[in-house]
Amino acid sequence: MSWPDVTVVDACVRRDGRGGSATPVTDDDPAATDADRRAVAAADGTSHAAFLGPGRTPDDGWPVRFFTATAELSGCGHGTIAAQAVRLTRTALGELNDRQHTGGRTFDTVAIRRPAGIEVWFDQGLVALRHPAPDERAAIVAALGLTADDPHPTDAPLIAAPGVPRMLVPVHDRSALLRVHPHLGRLTAACQWYGLLGCFVYAPPVGDRPGAARMFTPAIGVDEDVANANSTGCPAAHLLDTTGAQTVAIEVEQGDTLGRPAGVLTSARRGPAGITTRVGGLALVRDGH
Repeated sequence: MSWPDVTVVDACVRRDGRGGSATPVTDDDPAATDADRRAVAAADGTSHAAFLGPGRTPDDGWPVRFFTATAELSGCGHGTIAAQAVRLTRTALGELNDRQHTGGRTFDTVAIRRPAGIEVWFDQGLVALRHPAPDERAAIVAALGLTADDPHPTDAPLIAAPGVPRMLVPVHDRSALLRVHPHLGRLTAACQWYGLLGCFVYAPPVGDRPGAARMFTPAIGVDEDVANANSTGCPAAHLLDTTGAQTVAIEVEQGDTLGRPAGVLTSARRGPAGITTRVGGLALVRDGH
């Protein structure tokens, strides 16, 4: 089937307006099949597509679904930023405070018109952290092909779960990050075996300079993501956990190796139930097609 009204959004652009993750956003069609929805991402050559539901759910959230060319996702950070940017453009408001329902969870969102684009933030919820088992860690690290000098000198890989678990692998610096050339077949097999979404390899922020990261998710059909906003909240949660601070805010740059520079903002805080995060980014809405 054809989707007559698809709007492409550059989600998580850098502060200077460059790059971002191109994300098709369209109104869902109840007559469509999941194969039809997967075809939208494939047709636009993008990693993910967002589908806006027709009305609120019983828990007062607007339904949004996300698909790659191969599967439906239980959540998508940059897709949420794209979806809420489109929802704001359909109003005359300067700011839209609302709630979104995705993957069985309803959460708060805010979209704000800025001179440089639309700034969107969403509540990611609890992020669970754990140390990987030795074989789990060894399998993922081996698939990444890191050299002896690449790992971070004081930090170690961690499993973070803002819903679906993924492995965080800190590296020494941005040069080490650029040298990562994973064996995608081995990484796919390891992620499927251990039930991981993928692997978020990152160089932590240093001083006033943002962190940098690359997200590899070949198990869901996306070899490398331009901007993985959900994973960006995870190192913020980890930093909060290790420093003992009450709140932490960081910026992480992504997408450079793909020629689509992107930036994601995130903050973490301690709450009664654990560490929660908030994730944001700037979106530029293109004309529909």
